[in-house]
Amino acid sequence: MNKFFPLLGVLLLCFSCTQNPEAQTTAPAAAQETVKKSIPTPVADPVVATTPSRRYAAVTSRNPKDIKKEYPFDIPLTDATGEKFNSATAFETNGKPTVLVFWLTTCVPCHYELAAMKKKYAQWQAEADFNFYAISTDFQKNYEKYLAQCEKNQWEWDVFHDTDREFRSVMPGALNGLPQSFILDKNGEIVYHKRKYTTGDEDKLFAKVKELAMK
Repeated sequence: MNKFFPLLGVLLLCFSCTQNPEAQTTAPAAAQETVKKSIPTPVADPVVATTPSRRYAAVTSRNPKDIKKEYPFDIPLTDATGEKFNSATAFETNGKPTVLVFWLTTCVPCHYELAAMKKKYAQWQAEADFNFYAISTDFQKNYEKYLAQCEKNQWEWDVFHDTDREFRSVMPGALNGLPQSFILDKNGEIVYHKRKYTTGDEDKLFAKVKELAMK
């Protein structure tokens, strides 16, 4: 009888192993699943993957082909009070020379040029009859800075914000590099174009204005 019990134990152990073959395979599989779960699945950055760059977004609200290329154009403008205009009606078509000065609030040379013009503008008006418009091409995020500059400087000429930044679609060189100044004759043709600013450039510009005003 004593010999029977050890033999019975051996038989029971062998029987349990043969009846539960998954005991040897399930544990390693579970371990593998644990390892897989511990490694995060790469996920694409939702901004990069689904959203295009907005750095140059909303440069224009229309197809450039649909924008009138001839002066006085048809470009949306906003003045220093927030009132909306269109260049087609805001710009004079009175047979006089027209000066267009393009600037940015973040452009230091722009401020130098506008300051130089401000000092001489009253005298210019006494010597020649012409139209003068200063146009900010700032992105919309800097619109408040544009308003602050208008309030601070109290310019005597008309100042506008290029609401949809469309002037780069109609002006030569796409207004690359500011400030830029243009003089248009009585027919709206560009007869003078200056890019950037150095001291005395404002005098050269006005000399051309006087020449045209006397014709």
